[in-house]
Amino acid sequence: MTIRRTHNTKELRVATQISNLVNDLTLDLDQVGLYLASNHSVTYRRILEIAEAARYEKEEKENDDNYLF
Repeated sequence: MTIRRTHNTKELRVATQISNLVNDLTLDLDQVGLYLASNHSVTYRRILEIAEAARYEKEEKENDDNYLF
């Protein structure tokens, strides 16, 4: 069995930062959403793209896990 090493890419670093930020329970995510909505629409669309990619990967992983059993 080989252990796969994940390279510390820019995307991985950004994903880790986003994860750490939204896991802060003192952060008001509704307020963050208001600020993002008032920001440029490209920013909003790119955040939606991240969320859609995460949802797709999560669903694919769940489907692959269910296939084995």
